[in-house]
Amino acid sequence: MNITQSAAKLDPTTIAHATITPLGPMAVMSQAEVNALCAIQDPEVLSCFRKCALAVMTSGAYVDDAREIFAAYADFDLRLEQQERGIRLHLFNAPAVAFVDGEMIRGTRQHLFSVLRDVLYMKNEIERSNRFDMASSAGITDAVFHTLRHAEIMRPGEQRGIAVCWGGHSISRVEYDYTKEVGYQLGLRGLDICTGCGPGAMKGPMKGAAIGHAKQRIRPGRYIGISEPDIIAAESPNPIVNQLVIMPDMEKRLEAFIRLGHGVVVFPGGVGTAEEILYLLGVLTHPANMERPFPFVLTGPRESEPYFRMLHEFIETALGPEYTTRYRIMIDDPAAVAAEVRRGIDNVLQYRDHTDDSLFFNWALNVDLRFQQPFVASHENMANLELTPDLPAFELASNLRRLFSGIVAGNVKESGIQAVETYGPFEIHGPKAITDALDKLLRTFVAQHRMKLPGTEYRPSYRLV
Repeated sequence: MNITQSAAKLDPTTIAHATITPLGPMAVMSQAEVNALCAIQDPEVLSCFRKCALAVMTSGAYVDDAREIFAAYADFDLRLEQQERGIRLHLFNAPAVAFVDGEMIRGTRQHLFSVLRDVLYMKNEIERSNRFDMASSAGITDAVFHTLRHAEIMRPGEQRGIAVCWGGHSISRVEYDYTKEVGYQLGLRGLDICTGCGPGAMKGPMKGAAIGHAKQRIRPGRYIGISEPDIIAAESPNPIVNQLVIMPDMEKRLEAFIRLGHGVVVFPGGVGTAEEILYLLGVLTHPANMERPFPFVLTGPRESEPYFRMLHEFIETALGPEYTTRYRIMIDDPAAVAAEVRRGIDNVLQYRDHTDDSLFFNWALNVDLRFQQPFVASHENMANLELTPDLPAFELASNLRRLFSGIVAGNVKESGIQAVETYGPFEIHGPKAITDALDKLLRTFVAQHRMKLPGTEYRPSYRLV
């Protein structure tokens, strides 16, 4: 049984009109800031705002095709209104599932204004202010910091330690239960949880940690969800997320994870999880980062051992055995995993304190510009990815990360799905050793139903050449 089989279906019932006022930081805005928001007329930006707002209001109705949500609520719309006390949001034909007895659920309301903050307000703050050099590595990192600071994610003096948990949205019941147990053990050890905010392996650790935190009387527990506009509709925030951040693109989302977190736990997943692993490996094995402590654990129940073995073999074949020394695979032992991560995070906090690095944002970590520049998954860009083994392993890891990012786009992102439907699968070129390893890995993902939700047919978005 797959955990996502029990997810709620889309309920087309709507609320004709609702007026919502902000919670949190967006409740305190200057007239100039409100004026700037209401003045935004860019159709692309407003369309992105509408789609992300709709996604957070349909939390729990997990689908793989964002277009399914947009079609179900085609009449949904929203409008900003300026008022003396700040800003008000008018919703038209909004999903009824976001309301209880005519009132919007508080967590949904909080997420809705996180969308407003990150998609509209931060758009003005970063892209249109000319304050950030988005062509430089330092400028991009400053923009990531600025976004997280406005979301009030960074809290000096409150560093219990943040465990970033990665994994797939389409996982088995056994795997899902395992993620909850690991989350519970992490919570018992006082760690906060940060995930991609969706279902499956992104929800389980938060659910388990909430129990661990309750037992340890940790209030409030922090359950941070980091998403990006192109993927949030297919992986809408799960109900446990109490701090939501929507980064502008996948690359800034990935940088936010490793700048904010103090260690990473990876559960079973698909191509998106493989992308995350390659990203982190590429960063950690940069010469400037080789001596920096950062716990990196791959774990799952006994049934998932073949999955991790396949990933390990692929990394060893494509990048070399030295890359496999940067992580540890631990199977079927949640308590040992949590203890390992707790020890590793304690080392990270001590190291940063000793080197005068910030405890709440990892400034000193070197993230090369190639890992920061957005990759557009077009047929031309996918075909031109260089995968030759004579590349420096660091560059090859970057290109493999982009390859998996493109496959993710073809699987679940609206733009990627449309491109594949129009022009056919993305073509991936490379030497036989690497394409054979890729083929073996991707076929395993398909066979294990890690590419699409169960009950939906998977049509490959790629073709190996």
